[in-house]
Amino acid sequence: MHSLRTGRTIEGVSNTEVAPPEFASAADGTDGSVEVLTPRAVPLGGPRAMTVRRTLPQRARTLIGAWCFVDHYGPDDTAASGGMDVPPHPHTGLATVSWLFTGEVEHRDSLGTHALVRPGELNLMTGGHGVAHSEVSTPDTTVLHGVQLWVALPDHARDVPRDFVHVVPEPVALDGATARVFLGTLAGATSPVPTATPLLGAELLLERGAHLALPVDPAFEHGVLVDRGRVALQGQTLERGELGVLPPGRTTVELTADDPDTDPDTDPARLVLLGGPPFGEEIVMWWNFVARSHEEIVAFRAAWEAGDERFGEVAGYVGRDGRTGDAARLPAPALPHATIRPRGNPSRGH
Repeated sequence: MHSLRTGRTIEGVSNTEVAPPEFASAADGTDGSVEVLTPRAVPLGGPRAMTVRRTLPQRARTLIGAWCFVDHYGPDDTAASGGMDVPPHPHTGLATVSWLFTGEVEHRDSLGTHALVRPGELNLMTGGHGVAHSEVSTPDTTVLHGVQLWVALPDHARDVPRDFVHVVPEPVALDGATARVFLGTLAGATSPVPTATPLLGAELLLERGAHLALPVDPAFEHGVLVDRGRVALQGQTLERGELGVLPPGRTTVELTADDPDTDPDTDPARLVLLGGPPFGEEIVMWWNFVARSHEEIVAFRAAWEAGDERFGEVAGYVGRDGRTGDAARLPAPALPHATIRPRGNPSRGH
């Protein structure tokens, strides 16, 4: 069992966020209890910005296994918000995981991929050495609802060539629940998608009042993000949008969905279960880059601003304002005046 955390990150802005606030520390879960992370609202897009709820990273915690970023959005009325329109932007040293509950998003990247992100379908893009991509909700999408997740790549894989994988996981029927395992292994189902470090990613639907005890790898730490309903994790109640975190050492993850008598919404509770062994490397994360030092971040930013071939070009993107090509690329924000240094989780060393 892994018991020492050495993975560390520093958070900067991401996508179109240009002024991230400071975070207040929360309980670190070192006594084995559930650590509860609450989201903060981040605008994503133009004047009618769509708002996402970000639970990772924050001061209380920066990683769950190799998962380093959790954005949760919707149900979003695209007629009111304008939907999702993220122009071409870069990534290094990470993989992105797109998972939708409702709606459809058009994905274009510098690998030449043109794909649609649909509910229940995994789209995993590997940045590695460098990639650029755009994300736009389709014109027929009236409600947009899902999660955007990032995975930090370990040192041996962080410079791999860009890649893209699309998989449709089969639903797995459980007692009072349904699971779709998009990464790793859970409830007898294994995703065919290879990952650079061991990972778990799954969507779970729990009937109201259902109790589920899922066998899990005790070497993993786990996170449970509640999308709909109210769910108890190891007896700790999690409200919609909260992320509950368990340290390594548990052989089961116990989940109980609120009875419909206590919640007027009778639809099944929905959550996303994430996991992985504690990440064993120091990382620095700023904007859309995962690196190992301040100097690397500076170099990545300069390469993107210079139009370096490291990131390639995204063909076919047309912004809502009609911009295309270089004029449509998302500019990098200004670097902080101070040197970007790694910082650790409060749970480090337990």
